[in-house]
Amino acid sequence: MDPNATPEVEIRSSARRRKTGVAFWEAGHVVVVVPERMSRTTRENFADQLVNQLLQRSGRRHASDAGLAARAGTLADQYLGGVRPSSIRWSSRQQRRWGSCSLHSREIRIASRLQTVPEWVLDGVIVHELAHLLEAGHTARFHEIANRYPRQSEAHIYLDGFGHGLTTAGFPVTSEQADTPALSEADGVAACTW
Repeated sequence: MDPNATPEVEIRSSARRRKTGVAFWEAGHVVVVVPERMSRTTRENFADQLVNQLLQRSGRRHASDAGLAARAGTLADQYLGGVRPSSIRWSSRQQRRWGSCSLHSREIRIASRLQTVPEWVLDGVIVHELAHLLEAGHTARFHEIANRYPRQSEAHIYLDGFGHGLTTAGFPVTSEQADTPALSEADGVAACTW
């Protein structure tokens, strides 16, 4: 799959919409809601336009799992000596953390809520999770490795605000989201909430 390919799109029709449509991220794919009265061809063309606008607005060239893996590879080569996870994917199940890294399977999951953040913030999360493949805990060595990405501290600050905004808006994010990272070595998962 092309890393820059358009993500999976679900088109929904709505009797409440008369002239406008909307596109948004939901569980790792794009949902487009269009007026019910549109013909199939018009609906598909309209959906394509809305998806393109959403991708341009959010800068989400890496919206697919393949795109995420390609970006992780680039960042790993640039900052972490080429370390690779066994897989890296978007996850809609990450409700209380930005990402997780299974130390045993070397699988990384990134919260699909991050598909709307600026690319440099996503890069910070990816580098953070990749760093767990080199150092499991949040030790001084870990932070030295993760901070090879020059905007790491800015990404943390952004995510603190982003998490607060989600909490204020009533999304299922707890106050622990903004606290220090958590590491659950018992189940072999570095679960980062930062």
